[in-house]
Amino acid sequence: MATVEILVYDGFDELDAIGPFEAFEMAVDDGASLAVSLVTVERQARVTAAHGLRIDTDGVLSADDPPDLLLVPGGGWNDRRERGAWAEAERGVVPDVVAGVHDAGATVASVCTGGMLLSRAGLLAGRPAITHSGALNDLRATDADVVAARVVDDGDVVTAGGITSGLDLALHLLERLVDRETAERVARGLEYDRRDDVSVS
Repeated sequence: MATVEILVYDGFDELDAIGPFEAFEMAVDDGASLAVSLVTVERQARVTAAHGLRIDTDGVLSADDPPDLLLVPGGGWNDRRERGAWAEAERGVVPDVVAGVHDAGATVASVCTGGMLLSRAGLLAGRPAITHSGALNDLRATDADVVAARVVDDGDVVTAGGITSGLDLALHLLERLVDRETAERVARGLEYDRRDDVSVS
């Protein structure tokens, strides 16, 4: 069974995380062998997202027991909010833990400005990547190779553009983790018209 952990933190953008969560769980309902959970980098029973959604968490992300896939959402980067991706990048704990989990063998994916957290973790240096359009200049200022695509797949690091592209990311990852037929059934269940805008290295 493949393990999928979605990182949440105070100020994350709801759709960045919950859209992919629903897509993965729909695949589970369809029979896919996936275990999906919401995790934090430090023990925290409840997290408050950018627009006030409060969610309970399932556990703590750890390099000692890395998931097969870690998904990192964004939120709060472009306007430098006190809670969100920018704050977590400045605090440094999320980037350090994400880097450790990647080093331990996890594939790491991001949605929106979650890509900037991956950059701070050192995972995008010399790699093709994308983030939210409002943060592209920040990404260009790093060692990443910015690619104009909705989803950029570089094997063990996969990035997606802004917010709704998280659905395209999740469906692409379902093709990798399960199969194309499952991804297509989930897309139909979501009544979502996939954009075939994926760059694979």
